[in-house]
Amino acid sequence: MAGLRHLKLRKAVIAAARQLEPLGINRGTSGNVSVRAGEGLLITPTGIPYDALTPAQIVWMDSDGRYDGDWLPSSEWRFHCDILRSRPDLHAVVHTHAVHATALACHGRGIPAFHYMVAAAGGPDIRCAPYATFGTAELSANALHALEGRRACLLAHHGLIACGHTLEAALALAVEVETLAATYLKTLEIGEPEALDATEMQRILGKFATYGQNPGRERR
Repeated sequence: MAGLRHLKLRKAVIAAARQLEPLGINRGTSGNVSVRAGEGLLITPTGIPYDALTPAQIVWMDSDGRYDGDWLPSSEWRFHCDILRSRPDLHAVVHTHAVHATALACHGRGIPAFHYMVAAAGGPDIRCAPYATFGTAELSANALHALEGRRACLLAHHGLIACGHTLEAALALAVEVETLAATYLKTLEIGEPEALDATEMQRILGKFATYGQNPGRERR
């Protein structure tokens, strides 16, 4: 195992996949996780329970979808490859069937600017990509379009995608999107909530750009 390529990243993918259920954003093997690795990516295999995964079973793929090893990649490998190839700002992708996000997606609804934390996904709303059969080029194209200027989207009648600069960031965003979806569904019990206007959402997006700790930032 010591000679396995990208061993540290393989272990990180397994650790991330094993967090999906404890975090409440997935059940069973329906989700998938990937991370950029050299000139390609590492992705969870199809149909293997996360608790049983070994580093050797994490599949390495090149940017065109060619893979090596004895295990098949996730059935959703295509949009993982396409996202990481077309978005150099992103390095990890998490896909789940989180209950509340999927409930909205089954109605073809995205998440509007009803709460300022929607901006955590990179834009003034979180779009829902039109439905296409899982694993297809059409689904990947729909997801890429919904992710333009965003780091997360819903997939109609399917689930959610969350991306980040790291696996940790992608996981955290997946949790945030599911939390927003649950809150939005709760507000709909009273009625459609008023959305924050475009000016306010742009202000929030600007604040998010400098939010958090930055060790390289000059002290004032």
